[in-house]
Amino acid sequence: MSDQEAALSQATRLAVELFPQALGAVLGGSIAQGRATATSDLDIGVLLPDDAGSGREVIRHEGRLVEVFLNALGDVPQFFEWDRARRRATVVFVYAQGLTLADPHGYVARTRQLAREVIASGPPSLTAEEWRHGRYVLTCYLDDLVDSSSGSRHEQLVIADHVLREAAHLGTAHYGAWTGIGKWLPRRLLAAAPTLGKALLDGQQAVAEQADPAPLAAAVTELLDLIGGPLREGYTHRWQACEGPSV
Repeated sequence: MSDQEAALSQATRLAVELFPQALGAVLGGSIAQGRATATSDLDIGVLLPDDAGSGREVIRHEGRLVEVFLNALGDVPQFFEWDRARRRATVVFVYAQGLTLADPHGYVARTRQLAREVIASGPPSLTAEEWRHGRYVLTCYLDDLVDSSSGSRHEQLVIADHVLREAAHLGTAHYGAWTGIGKWLPRRLLAAAPTLGKALLDGQQAVAEQADPAPLAAAVTELLDLIGGPLREGYTHRWQACEGPSV
């Protein structure tokens, strides 16, 4: 039995044992895509009756860490729209690209079709204000990066991390692509912009390994030129009531 087959078997047992009221379940994440490592957890989506409610649980089952996404059937359309609005669509991807574990009534098939439609529609575009704010923030980080020195390595490394995250956010938005966090950040960034994405990732690596901010600064400058250029003086933002400063 392959590792993926073993994971499928375990995920099916978990769904049956812990969620006997489930209307169906899917296995997503790295395991479903054949990219699992020895320590990969299970990402399982479970559809429940409407009176069961929705939520998220992290458990350990048969020695393996499992992240369970629980969705009441009636909540799915609204939840998928919320997940899409984050521009990461974490649970939507679980259903769209996952492997069906159980679907006795066809609910999983219909949910997966909806998920594929959401993925095909792409993430929402950034608003004009979000673009302006993003350009301003990335410009500030770029200035800090250029001014950083190998004598302040802790600061330099933190700045490079913030530069890459903001650049990935704006870069994927520019290409109308989904973004990600953690290991999904480089995957989504490279999928959206293979050449520029690699330059940004290689630039961060140069900061980490050689204390050299120049390659990352050059890649960020290229990105900023694509989205309207650096933004410093002239940027304004008005705070709403109960809203903190934007940084």
